Amino acid sequence: MDSIYLVLIAVVLVFGFGVVLWNRRRAGQPQLPPAQAPSLRTPPPKAVPKPAAPASPAPTTADAPAAPAPADAPADAGETDEADKAADEGEVAAELAEIQRPSFRSRMSKARSAFAGALLGIAGRTGITAETWDDLEEALLRADVGVRVSDELLSGLRARVKAKEITEPGQLLDALRAEMVSRLAGADRELRLEPGAADSPNVWLFVGVNGVGKTTTIGKVSALQAGAGVSVLMAAGDTFRAAAAEQLTTWAERSGAEIVRGNEGGDPSAVIFDGIERASARGIQLVLADTAGRLHTKTNLMDELRKVRRVAAKGKGRVTEVLLVIDATTGQNGLTQAREFGDANMTDGVGLTGVVLNKLDGSAKGVMVFAIETELGLPVKLVGLGETIGDLVPFDPDEFVDALVTLD
Repeated sequence: MDSIYLVLIAVVLVFGFGVVLWNRRRAGQPQLPPAQAPSLRTPPPKAVPKPAAPASPAPTTADAPAAPAPADAPADAGETDEADKAADEGEVAAELAEIQRPSFRSRMSKARSAFAGALLGIAGRTGITAETWDDLEEALLRADVGVRVSDELLSGLRARVKAKEITEPGQLLDALRAEMVSRLAGADRELRLEPGAADSPNVWLFVGVNGVGKTTTIGKVSALQAGAGVSVLMAAGDTFRAAAAEQLTTWAERSGAEIVRGNEGGDPSAVIFDGIERASARGIQLVLADTAGRLHTKTNLMDELRKVRRVAAKGKGRVTEVLLVIDATTGQNGLTQAREFGDANMTDGVGLTGVVLNKLDGSAKGVMVFAIETELGLPVKLVGLGETIGDLVPFDPDEFVDALVTLD
């Protein structure tokens, strides 16, 4: 057993000495660097000396040839801008060409429903009775025609019935329709775009409380005017609502209009003044000025709106429209807004010039048109019958009343 242990120890010692000797021999040999991958870069060619050119006299100024213009020189910046502008106007015109103007009757179902029950009840009777008058009065008041206008309408109809001019329910409805149209006839509903010097743009101010769709209305008006060939600049005067300037910028890009913006919370009057000055310098025909969507009950804010109106009238711009944007769903509250904003925008005896009545398609109180025009003498110039550009249309009294007082 002892001999076996001695043999194993001898084997281990021999193996250990062998490993040590091998490592020393390997350390004494020179180490070769690892092979490098071939480079993909081609070495630059050696420079070849060029033969010297024969000396020649320098050309004089008179006979020196002009350097040719590079073949890929860019077009003139002014021509490029004009081309881009023409392309934008073409896109707007193409978009407007595809728009189908909605009819009042197809969009005023809610307002018509306020009259439907009363009209059917009247038409179903064999004569004109006390219940007939009760039904008519209730329908007019429910639709927010207003107490004064309702009384005037019914008083005239009662007199004609008493005089035997009207004897049948159908005749009464026809007379009501004619009387309503006549009350809205004769108003000037044209948007004023007056001719003038190239550096004297028309200015249209848009005022109204928050949430009535004022900024969207400006965008739609811009697109419609641009489609008609009018150059437009927007002034983002609603500096108190962060999203207003962004929203107006989107509409400006869409309609090909220019835009002037200010800092959030900045002076609205300064933004509008800068917009008018830029339009004057660039020969732009129309400035559409947004204002803060201030509540008409805030006196200090209404004072600021008066300042905006005064500043807009200065300089080379001409304020030809001051349009109050109203939400039709507010009903008679819109009449209060019209009174307050009319006073705030009074300059040189001129205040509001017209009303834009939005959301007429979603309201049963759109008949407030009569109160606005009869009591305040303000024409409704545009009405919103939906969300798209084509849904902002000129107000047509005949279509409006026909859509309202009908048995179809």
